[in-house]
Amino acid sequence: MHDTHDDTGELAEYGYEQELKRTLSAWAVFAIGFATISPVVGIYAVVQLGFVFAGPAWIWAVVVAFLGQLLVATVYAELSSQYPITGGVYQWVRRLGGPRLGWLVGWIYLASAVASLTTVAYLGATWLHMLFSDSALSPAAHVLLGVVFIAVALGINLLGVNPVKHFLNAGIIAEGVASIAVSVILLLFARHNGFGILFDTMGAESASGGSVLAGFVTCLAVAGWAFLGFDATTQVAEETEQPRRSVPRALVRAYLFVAFTVLLTALAVTLALRGPEDAVSGRTPDPVFEAVTQGLGGWSEKPFTVVVLIAFFACAISIQTYIGRAVYAFARDRQLPFSAQLATVGERQIPWVSLTATAILAGFGLVLGLNGNAAATLISFGSGGFYFIFLAVALVALCARLRGRWDPSAGELRLGRTGLVVNVLAVVWLLFEAVNIAWPRTALAPVGGSWAQVWAVVLVFSALLVIGLSYVAIAKPQTKLPRPTASTPTDDSAEVEAA
Repeated sequence: MHDTHDDTGELAEYGYEQELKRTLSAWAVFAIGFATISPVVGIYAVVQLGFVFAGPAWIWAVVVAFLGQLLVATVYAELSSQYPITGGVYQWVRRLGGPRLGWLVGWIYLASAVASLTTVAYLGATWLHMLFSDSALSPAAHVLLGVVFIAVALGINLLGVNPVKHFLNAGIIAEGVASIAVSVILLLFARHNGFGILFDTMGAESASGGSVLAGFVTCLAVAGWAFLGFDATTQVAEETEQPRRSVPRALVRAYLFVAFTVLLTALAVTLALRGPEDAVSGRTPDPVFEAVTQGLGGWSEKPFTVVVLIAFFACAISIQTYIGRAVYAFARDRQLPFSAQLATVGERQIPWVSLTATAILAGFGLVLGLNGNAAATLISFGSGGFYFIFLAVALVALCARLRGRWDPSAGELRLGRTGLVVNVLAVVWLLFEAVNIAWPRTALAPVGGSWAQVWAVVLVFSALLVIGLSYVAIAKPQTKLPRPTASTPTDDSAEVEAA
């Protein structure tokens, strides 16, 4: 059994007490990362949009997104091996780029994380409805079922860390069945298309003004959603045994395993779908469900729906878990209004107030679903903010590395010069993808949407940035930070900066 005294002492050097229960093994951290990235949630949400914009060739957008995000995950693994503190990106940017920038990044991160919980709940509500009814789902009912998703995720999280671990293990099993097992069966026994179809757009470019490139780039903006969430592992660092080793390893392993599963599912569905042209035209609203039920038979509809639902619930639970920790880390540093309340840790050693507050906010976000099919809009919201955060973290890490404010060799994960190359490539990829996701597209807005809905991602996150800058200027949260001890392994010049 690992002795947690060293971990607790190291935490004290950062100015914190050990309040959260340090009981998570490397496997449990992997489970959180896997459930949050979730191949089922990631790929099932983007298949239909992928076909519409790029046809069967949509799978190559998934490959590009995987490679780009692998660079980002590597940078995050380096950072997490050196800073094993709950708070993740907020803690890293605060120490390497200064408290003001750290606050702004943390603020946008929290908004993006809440948006991702809203998105998963909205997408999962469709499968919950399919379990009980074959009728059309009204916008109001869709929102109410989304609230059920969030309420269940919150309820399980409030039970404590151990119940969460059990539910996430069930989620991993469900993911394995719904993604890996089903995909292998489809590839071996239900393949209706040759591999040549993977290079055919089937006229999908007509949705992008006849440009194949424009369609692919739009598809790439959507495909980015499939590779979010690997940073969830960093939010439970203070509850993890040997976090300097366990967290970065769990992060990379979860990402690679999910990526393999996502690519396998994408390939299987594309090759098994009997009418891919119907998916391109939109006549097949759910290519995954269509491919599975065609390949396995009508008997598989309800069992498959149940398995997918378990995976969606596990993803929502995991997202709720790490959002609660992110808010707790922010509030513990007295960086938010009502920080004393939000930093409350209950008898089960969980930040129950932060968990509850973020669940309520995510529920309010579901109001967007009253405007009809809001899947594309919510995915853009959920991924847009995260890619701006990815870019900010990668840029701060690169600048700190070049200026000598960050020495990656001090962490457990040492990549040497390779780390610098990876960091540079990650910044290049993120500059492109962040702009690509935020780019105003009528095709990704609700049908008949106004200009404000087309520009929604830019407008909302610009407003969040203005609010954040105003709060920093007026409340000066950077002056309320706890002082680390003299032996803390951080950059003192960045840490003690004040307004």
